[in-house]
Amino acid sequence: MTLRLIFNEIRLGVKQVCDKLGYPETEFDISEASRPEFGDVRCNIGFLLAKALKKRPFDIAQTLAEEYTNSKKYVSEISAHNSGYLNFTVNYSMFVPEVIHASLLPDYGKVDLGKNSRMVVEHTSVNPNKALHVGHVRNIIIGDTIARILHKASYDVSVLNYVDDSGLQVADIIVGFKYGGYSDKAPEGQKFDHYCGDVVYVNITERYETDKHLAELRSQVLKELEEGTSEIAKFGDEITRRVLEEQLKTCWRLGATYDCLNFESQIVRSNLWSFAFEKMKSMGITELEKDGKNAKCWVIKAESEEDKVLVRSNGTATYIAKDIPYAAWKLGILEDPFYYKHYTVQKTGRVLWQTTLDEKETKLNFRGDTVITVIDSRQSRLQKLITKIMSDFKSKQDSYIHLGYESVTLSPDTAKTLDLDTGGKSVQMSGRKGIYVSADYVLDVLSSRTFEEAKKRNPELDEMSLVKISEQVAIGALRYTLIKQDLDKIITFDLTESLSLEGDTGPYIQYAYARAIRILEKAGKDPHFETNFDQMQTVYEKDLAKIIGKFDLQVEDAAKNLSPKIIAKYCYQLAVTFSSFYEHVKVLTAESESLIDARLCLVYSFKETLGKALHLLGIDAPDRM
Repeated sequence: MTLRLIFNEIRLGVKQVCDKLGYPETEFDISEASRPEFGDVRCNIGFLLAKALKKRPFDIAQTLAEEYTNSKKYVSEISAHNSGYLNFTVNYSMFVPEVIHASLLPDYGKVDLGKNSRMVVEHTSVNPNKALHVGHVRNIIIGDTIARILHKASYDVSVLNYVDDSGLQVADIIVGFKYGGYSDKAPEGQKFDHYCGDVVYVNITERYETDKHLAELRSQVLKELEEGTSEIAKFGDEITRRVLEEQLKTCWRLGATYDCLNFESQIVRSNLWSFAFEKMKSMGITELEKDGKNAKCWVIKAESEEDKVLVRSNGTATYIAKDIPYAAWKLGILEDPFYYKHYTVQKTGRVLWQTTLDEKETKLNFRGDTVITVIDSRQSRLQKLITKIMSDFKSKQDSYIHLGYESVTLSPDTAKTLDLDTGGKSVQMSGRKGIYVSADYVLDVLSSRTFEEAKKRNPELDEMSLVKISEQVAIGALRYTLIKQDLDKIITFDLTESLSLEGDTGPYIQYAYARAIRILEKAGKDPHFETNFDQMQTVYEKDLAKIIGKFDLQVEDAAKNLSPKIIAKYCYQLAVTFSSFYEHVKVLTAESESLIDARLCLVYSFKETLGKALHLLGIDAPDRM
């Protein structure tokens, strides 16, 4: 039994009373009460029926409270409030033990929202020419968390990572290696992706401004990458795969995993575009412009914006010509031209596949009924256009979803670590200018600082254990900082603030989990879950049981709204509620052995629930801090 099931029970009971009284059928809300004096659950039906019945909301709620005869197993009191709400108080004698027992189940919090329908989540998709920075990490964490939540909500989720191995930024580093004088081997001690981004990419883009010949070579290299048959193209493939390998190490360190790597070069060579283009022409989505500045171009007409060119007058396709067929492929609208080759087994045991056009390889299915593409908000115009085309193709709204998010800036103090004087202002990151904090650097700094603190607090632990704890806390700090905000808010990242053990931070929540572990260890015995839970009568115990019982409600809400922040907020509320319980309620020194046992069961239930909720955020829960 969870709070969501109580909501359903109350909803059924209210409908039965309304039917009995002959009230008109009305859709009403059941929600958690806003204040403790209003009970635990409230219903707004009195307001909704007032006009039809020509009665005051309070009078309707009063009548319903008197007539409510449905099983009151989980409801101890029903009353009408002066405001017109119908209020319900939970029967905690029944609710608490059922919540505790439910929380022990491996799939606690799981909801059957998706009914095993196929869902594709594409995220990361960073150009393979540089290391990942903190802005990229926000994309990775949003995508990975959404995939975890949707899986918990019973969707069959495939996670894709799009590798733009034939684009302009890849051409830049190939020019650097082939014509700019840079070695294709990184200096000792430097990761290859850092070397490509920090040295080759930054310097070669600066040299374009003064060396026109290099700029001309860039266009030639880009053409050869797209054609894919020359020695330059083969070299480009080798380089991008080496960069990708290093990028994936960072992604795996962050806790993200994938099902398939989709290479743009293979999309270009697969003829997906020609199929999509013919489909668009036959449906009248695109048309050939006869005159004007876009004469002889195939365009998509826009009502309030400038027409979008798909194919230029010289017959070459624009960059959107890669995105449209890929989106249609993800939705299963076009035939799948790809085969799938084993790439690696990730540390979770999950197999990672890669697309190939080699017919000797395996046929698999990584496409879905619905596609979520995680891309920052600067791509909103393009994604809006693709969404419209996909809805035309599939005759179904909301099958292609752009999950946008705002950028990450660096706080003035964090910028100083890069020797940047920002005049006391936050700074926007730029890979081209080399102004960014790499994900590896952030994790290394956070882990180093955490290691020293963990060593002070746990002098008895060996170095390997301390390294594990520091890595778990570092990753938790970074992931939580970048997931707790609304997606449409710019995040200003600060290294020091993210590590705080106070306030709304990942380490604070992890510390609550570790504290629960310590209580259970000190007890020196396993909780006995058949004990008498009626002994727990304080508001702190009831509040903790109640929030534990809300887990599946939060999962459902987060999945419906594609909002990972909801789970982050839930984890924080769980930790705060537990801290209040810890401060006000004696566990190991309670008045009787049976009360000690009951409270230990509640602590264990909290620990299990918080661990499962943190897992949805991709955050490990360490036993020590």
